[in-house]
Amino acid sequence: MRIVVTGSSGKLGSVVVRELRERGHEVIGLDVVGERGPGFVQVDLSDYGQVIDALTSVGDRHDGFDAVAHLAAIPAPGIRSDVATFHNNMVVTFNVLWAAVRSGIRRIAYASSETVLGLPFDVPPPYVPVDEEYPPRPESVYSLVKVLEERLATELVRWRPDLSISALRFSNVMWPEDYAAFPSYDADPRARKWNLWGYIDARDGAQAVERALEAAIPGFEAYIIAAADTVMSRPNDELLAEVFPEVLRHAAIGEHTTLLGIEKARRMLGYEPQHTWRR
Repeated sequence: MRIVVTGSSGKLGSVVVRELRERGHEVIGLDVVGERGPGFVQVDLSDYGQVIDALTSVGDRHDGFDAVAHLAAIPAPGIRSDVATFHNNMVVTFNVLWAAVRSGIRRIAYASSETVLGLPFDVPPPYVPVDEEYPPRPESVYSLVKVLEERLATELVRWRPDLSISALRFSNVMWPEDYAAFPSYDADPRARKWNLWGYIDARDGAQAVERALEAAIPGFEAYIIAAADTVMSRPNDELLAEVFPEVLRHAAIGEHTTLLGIEKARRMLGYEPQHTWRR
């Protein structure tokens, strides 16, 4: 496929671009900063005119795309003010999705967030492993935007039934060099309880993007995208007994298996994490 990746210079986006190219796709990145070259176009994604122009054509580099991977955003709460986060992320996502629809693109995967599940779980989750079945529980402006983006996508596919939009609720994105810090987390399980000790290797994040774009299931679907295990050496039974003793268990839980349920992504997309910090 010919794929445009927004946020192509980010922690996840840069890996997605690399991995998609290695898998044989033609990829052009869009971002406000990036390395000059034939595979990158500098675009202010908050400007709708620039977005739809870049998706339609850029000189002789391309004459349109088959799919969009929208990863551009202020990537977490607390980086900028709440108002700046809302104004940037909501507008950018609307611009990208609307420009994609207007330019005839029907395969879209975009970065939602694990935060819609109720992070930082100061109020315990309703059960573990958490999944996509309970209503979103935004606890920050950043997360609120992610919920609104999912609602936006839901309405767009209602208007255009041939459109496929996959909201990928990515866990905490990691590069291999980040894994050196993981053993230190065992000292205090509450330090990482905020996302049920989850993470996602950026390379597996790229796999999820490719799977979603290839499957292109008509309609809107949200998927939790996480690694198959936790960041902890301590077993799940011990962690849950200490931090979330009252939380119900809806399924069998392995010693180190993820508590961010990825069964829907496995079942519907064929997603299967290939990378773990344990090796």
